[in-house]
Amino acid sequence: MRIDYAPWGETLSELTAAATAAEAAGAGVLWLPELHRSATVAAAAVAPTLRTAGVGTAVALAFTRSPMVTALEALDLDELARGRSVLGLGTGARRLIEEWHGTEWERPVARLRDTVTAIRAFVAGAHIGAPIAHEGAVRRMRISGYQRPYPPVRREIPIYLAAVGPQLVRLAGEIADGWLSHELCSPSYLTEVVLPRLDAGLAKAGRDRSRLEVVASLCCSIADDAVVARRRAAGTVGFYASVAGYREFFAAHGLGAEQDWVIAARKAGVGANRLADSVPDAMIEPLVAAGTPEQVAARIGKYEGTADVVKLSPAVYGLPPHDIRACQARLIDLIRELSR
Repeated sequence: MRIDYAPWGETLSELTAAATAAEAAGAGVLWLPELHRSATVAAAAVAPTLRTAGVGTAVALAFTRSPMVTALEALDLDELARGRSVLGLGTGARRLIEEWHGTEWERPVARLRDTVTAIRAFVAGAHIGAPIAHEGAVRRMRISGYQRPYPPVRREIPIYLAAVGPQLVRLAGEIADGWLSHELCSPSYLTEVVLPRLDAGLAKAGRDRSRLEVVASLCCSIADDAVVARRRAAGTVGFYASVAGYREFFAAHGLGAEQDWVIAARKAGVGANRLADSVPDAMIEPLVAAGTPEQVAARIGKYEGTADVVKLSPAVYGLPPHDIRACQARLIDLIRELSR
């Protein structure tokens, strides 16, 4: 089971330093998220500093860029990464897409399928000069008279899909090179809910399980005092619990009522980075790895045999930078221990 890492940095310089430290510790792929930074720009900053590790977007928003722009960014990133990049795409939440980005939320499953198909067609053929056409259920691409004058490092760049809802998870099994979990993904949820849906998608497409890499994301909070570690992780749990679109996920863990408390606090005006006080300990233990290094290592081990990869990240929401740095340093040390 490979260990990957999602580095944190208050500056791009600190971010790249964390990425190279994680690579030296044994991380296989460094993943960059999209919310407070652009995933593709952050990945482009990290990629040239890496010697052997891969770099991926986890995730770039699929509907806020055109497929052509996304494909161009993927090709450039793959050049910077010397053929070791992964394009992780996600739909994002509806409110994020419509209200923050001002774009349409329409038939997300069909639109994501169209997006992936169009990106793959462009990556494979943009340098040839022949027409590129995709007529999808929601989106189309028609390109003629265009030739990208640079040879690609690869004509196929792996595309991983981040998916939570049942239809999107099945789509990942059907068409993606990998599946990326939500930042909160318990071993039981992966085994009992996600894998059967991925298997259904694989079966629909007639694909073997070996064609799909399953990446479980695990938010980690490490401290010598387990109580302190759990409370530092509360903000991350609260941030995601405030999104009503994750109701099925929290209900599957028996945490529907607890999520309602968090949503009520958010509606009452509590900031997204200040929800930790609304999160009881009962929500934390099932969803994150929080505790001493030994306890966090034990939690990582529970994914063995179900996930191909565990992508670790430090708890960040609602925490001051010095706490995040301390957790990140200990988490990279733990990667080193686990990689021996």
